[in-house]
Amino acid sequence: MSPQNNQTRRALISVSDKTGLVSLAQALTNLSFEIISTGGTAQVLREAGVPVRDVTELTQFPEIMGGRVKTLHPSVYGGLLARTGIDEAVTTEHNIEWIDLLVVNLYPFESTIAHPDCTIKQAIENIDIGGPAMLRAAAKNHSRLTVVVEPDDYQRVLDAFENGEPPAELRQELAVKAFSHTGAYDETISNYLSRMYFQESFPTSLVLRGIRTANLRYGENPHQKAAVYRLAKTARSGVPGAIQIQGKPLSFNNLADTDAAVQCARALGECGCVIVKHANPCGAATAPTPLEAYEKAYRTDPTSAFGGIIAFNRALDGETANAIINQQLADVIVAPQICDDARQVLDKKKNVRVLEVTVLESEAGNGDWDLRSLEGGFLVQERDLDRSQNIELKIVTKRAPSDAKIKDLHFAWTIAKYVKSNAIVFASKGGTLGVGAGQMSRVMSVRIAAMKAADEGLNLAGAAMASDAFFPFRDGIDIAAEHGITCIIQPGGSVRDEEVILAADEHDIAMILTGVRHFRH
Repeated sequence: MSPQNNQTRRALISVSDKTGLVSLAQALTNLSFEIISTGGTAQVLREAGVPVRDVTELTQFPEIMGGRVKTLHPSVYGGLLARTGIDEAVTTEHNIEWIDLLVVNLYPFESTIAHPDCTIKQAIENIDIGGPAMLRAAAKNHSRLTVVVEPDDYQRVLDAFENGEPPAELRQELAVKAFSHTGAYDETISNYLSRMYFQESFPTSLVLRGIRTANLRYGENPHQKAAVYRLAKTARSGVPGAIQIQGKPLSFNNLADTDAAVQCARALGECGCVIVKHANPCGAATAPTPLEAYEKAYRTDPTSAFGGIIAFNRALDGETANAIINQQLADVIVAPQICDDARQVLDKKKNVRVLEVTVLESEAGNGDWDLRSLEGGFLVQERDLDRSQNIELKIVTKRAPSDAKIKDLHFAWTIAKYVKSNAIVFASKGGTLGVGAGQMSRVMSVRIAAMKAADEGLNLAGAAMASDAFFPFRDGIDIAAEHGITCIIQPGGSVRDEEVILAADEHDIAMILTGVRHFRH
């Protein structure tokens, strides 16, 4: 706080995001704070009738260079960095006014570069200089003052000042958040300029900023601690931004499997349902209604569906919810919307975790990186986004698939992308019939998929088969033929492609090559 307890407290506010600005400033004024501000922020406050001092009055120096230089002044940084019991004399000598609260969020660099017409010049003009410097100064001096970077924290800070001074724990938390904020901001700029100037897909250094949304029950195993973080640049998109309607706390495995289910459900496009167990779809289907889609997905493998994750890409209604709870145990049920009648039904099973997640295609899924941890580092790659519309399908057999079979092949191919490799999917009429996942040999995945179909009494005659990668030998084709498969989709690219194609011709099976592999390790 300021050097004399009876001295007016000061808040310096300079924000790009004006959310909650006026109500914050009004509340601070009511708490006898003097508000100091800059440019557009000061204008908004004046228009709202909030008393405000321009930062130029504090610095006795005008804003220059079109606002590029306005807060870079000793009067500002002295006010932020002054230490109680150490710097009183020097601040008095130089007429430096102490600042007790800094509220800053930065020029919207990320949203600026997200615009398709953004030029490098526009991007550079949206690089904040004074804001990060002030945040770092205030965060460094958090033992005395409070720094705020997000509107979500406004009310907590106001409540703390109403009760006197923010406690040390809160100041510490907000300081860490400020340093994280500026670090991520600089990294975003670095990544952008690397791409623009040097055409680098991946920067030489990479810092990710995540916001913890929850501590989890445990990790993969009960003895492991775990938490879930949302990438700072996303809002509610994806599983980290899910709204939990009911149910027990989520575990690490719950969220990992839910993410796999949501991704697959999104890819279906049409009204669809996916049931996931241990990160693999054990059933998936499209249909005119969620209920029909669920019933088709469930019939694929009711045994594996027990305790699984059920994801929909359309709103969940009461009728479908009722069918689920009367038919199986589900760990998690997720949809973009849980209708009121569904909530009433699911409330009967209070332990079932029910989530609303943005499942339909959104901007959040495009251009993001896929990261996987290693001991001592991590791997980074582009996401394997859906490129099915751009794939040139190549018919390589004497027999060509019918239009109906091409639709089946597309469906099976879509599901195979979300099955752990080696992946085999049997499908027909918008529903899976058997899934073989995660085997060391592809032929074993074919056998397992066929075995699962047989266990549930599902007839594979006339069905389609998808493989996420090429067949290294003809044996997988021979087994598929034994079960009545009539069409196959696979990437191709094996040194034995001719042998594999010949096997398909011998069995009068239509085969399509995509030229695209979808390994999911």
